[in-house]
Amino acid sequence: MEMLRRVGADERMNAHGVPHGGFALAFDGRSLRIDMQGLAGGHVMVWGQTQVTRDLIRLHLAAGGDIRYETAAVAVEGVDGDEPTIAYDDGGTKRTVTCDFVVGCDGYHGVSRKSVADRVRTFEKVYPFGWLGILSDVPPVHDELIYANHERGFALCSMRSPTRSRYYVQCETTDDVARWTDDMFWDELRRRLPEALAEQVVTGPRLEMSIAPLRSFVAEPMRVGRLFLAGDAAHIVPPTGAKGLNLAVGDVHYLSTALVAHYREAREDLLDAYSDTALRRVWDAIRFSWWFTSTMHRFDDPLQLQLQLAELRGLERSRARRTAMAESYLGMPYEEAP
Repeated sequence: MEMLRRVGADERMNAHGVPHGGFALAFDGRSLRIDMQGLAGGHVMVWGQTQVTRDLIRLHLAAGGDIRYETAAVAVEGVDGDEPTIAYDDGGTKRTVTCDFVVGCDGYHGVSRKSVADRVRTFEKVYPFGWLGILSDVPPVHDELIYANHERGFALCSMRSPTRSRYYVQCETTDDVARWTDDMFWDELRRRLPEALAEQVVTGPRLEMSIAPLRSFVAEPMRVGRLFLAGDAAHIVPPTGAKGLNLAVGDVHYLSTALVAHYREAREDLLDAYSDTALRRVWDAIRFSWWFTSTMHRFDDPLQLQLQLAELRGLERSRARRTAMAESYLGMPYEEAP
C-alpha cells in the first residue's frame, strides 16, 4: 500500500480495495481473531495482483514506458561488463537490448537466474501437499480471512471483493481438478470449518478451479555483476499469509532507491547493499510463511497435529504471541537507506 501510494497507483485501490484489521484462525471447533490493528497498529488491503498490475501498466505507459508483449527473453549475457544484454524472441526474430543494468523480474522459471545459476546458491523446500482453490461469485463467509486447521486438512476462506470469494482446501499434490465437482468442494470446505461458520457458507458455480503447489525457495545473492534478481526470480513463499507480492514490492523499493541514488548522486553503496538488505526481509518472510504453513496444514504425523493445536492454544492464551504474529503478518518496515 505504501509503495502504490508513493507512485500514485493507489486511486482504485483506495476506492475499491477491502481493508482488513484482522484475520481469524479456526481450530478445535472454534476461531480466534488476530487483531492486527489493536496489536500491531496496522491493517492489510485485499486488492488483487491483477488490479495492481493494471494500475502499474497504466502509469508506466503514461510515462512513456515501452512494454514488449509476446517477446520471450531467451538469454541474459555480459552481466560482468558495463553493457549487459538481454536477448529475446520477437515473433521468430532474435533481438537484443543493451542495458546499464538488468533487473530479472521474470519469475521462478525465467532466464535471469538461470543465466547465473553457477554463481547463485539456492535453498528450497517443497511441501507434500497443494491447495485446491475455487473462485465463485458468492459473498464471503466472513468479512475477514479465515485460516482453518482441521484433521482433514487446511482450509482458507478469502475474497476478492464483497461479492466474489476465493476458497481453498488442502489436497494431495497428485490430485486432479477433474475429479472435483462444485458440490464436492463446498462439502469438503464446510467439513473443515467450525459449525457456526460452515452454516454461513454461500455456495455457487465455479468461475475457476485449480491446484497450486506449495514451496519455499530462496536464491542468494540477489545480485551478480549488473544483474539484479527481484520477486519470484529470487524467492518464493507458500501462499499461507500472502507474502509473495509484498516481498517483490520490497525488492523494488530497495532496488529503485539504489538506482535513483546511482543516477542522481553517482552512489554505488546502495546497489552494493541491495542483496544483503533485501534478503534480510526475504528470510524473515520465508520463516513466517514456513511457520504458518507448518502450523495450519495436515501432515501424516499424529504428533504434528497435537503440536499445532498446542501452538494455536498458546496464541489464544498469550497476547505477546498474538502480537508477534500480527507484526509478521503485516510485514516489517523497510530498512531506511543511510
